[in-house]
Amino acid sequence: MKLSYWQQQLPFEYPFTISNGRTKTHQPSLVVTLSLGNFTGIGEAPAIAYYNVTVESMMADLESKKAMVEKFALTEPERYWHYLHHLFPDNPFLVCALDIACWDLFGQMKGQPLFELWGTRWENTAITDYTIGIDSIEKMVAKMKAKPWPVYKIKLGTDEDIAIMKALRENTDALFRVDANAGWTTEEALEKIPQLAELGVEFVEQPLAKDNWEGMKQLYEKSPLPLFADESCVFEKDVVKCQGYFHGINIKLTKCSGITPALRMIKEAKQLGMQVMVGSMNECTIGSAAIAHLLPQLDHADLDGPLLLSQDTATGLSFDFGKVAVSGRPGLGILPVKQ
Repeated sequence: MKLSYWQQQLPFEYPFTISNGRTKTHQPSLVVTLSLGNFTGIGEAPAIAYYNVTVESMMADLESKKAMVEKFALTEPERYWHYLHHLFPDNPFLVCALDIACWDLFGQMKGQPLFELWGTRWENTAITDYTIGIDSIEKMVAKMKAKPWPVYKIKLGTDEDIAIMKALRENTDALFRVDANAGWTTEEALEKIPQLAELGVEFVEQPLAKDNWEGMKQLYEKSPLPLFADESCVFEKDVVKCQGYFHGINIKLTKCSGITPALRMIKEAKQLGMQVMVGSMNECTIGSAAIAHLLPQLDHADLDGPLLLSQDTATGLSFDFGKVAVSGRPGLGILPVKQ
């Protein structure tokens, strides 16, 4: 295989803010390609400051072991993921980018879209939400009105959370999901969640700090709404920990280290009776296509990265009022846009 890689920094349509005042105007990410014969697979991993991951650190790791990445004799993506997992044990984001590229390459070699390769059918797929980041109430309402959508994911974690939700509800009948990004105390969550239930919220994602298991136990027993783990469920080993504390998990491909472990996490969560969502880390169409092919296996989806960014580097996904469609071409089914 031949490896290529580069960095990109794509602008958001609006400055993107979540709890604790974390704001960014651009999403930096690493893009990799793996070529074998006439086929080239592509993958993406966004850099996230919260996890102390930079594009520069991923590129440095990749450059230091480039020859070892290239020399693997590809037979199946699962074996390659295990190889990469041991080659880069402390860099799951990088492993994710390579794993996505490998699956894309493998799908092209087999002549099948990934969802078909996994034995799933493209029917009754979950719709994606559209995220409204934290801002002034007026601006959050304006952002929502500018993008009519059937399901909105609302970022909360402020002193005005309930006022925000009431203002949004006055302007739409759409379904709401709330993501507090670990921004509440147990007491705040116990107070706010019943009010959110009355405002037409479907579920709440990561209400408490990722290690506040005692608080989550209280919420799990008292919450009128389903609770989904995000920061509390990063790797495969975390899935079973969430049973009895959360009603579902939100898997992030970048954090768990790719499609390969995500497939196992989906299966395990379902066996444990939990709902499954796969979420966006503001990937462009490259990383979002990897999420899209998992749609037939999901209860909920959050793959609005291409909708939040004002620039993209690939085509092959289409969005129609929450419904996502893949191209049907082999692998990820996407085509890079010439820059």
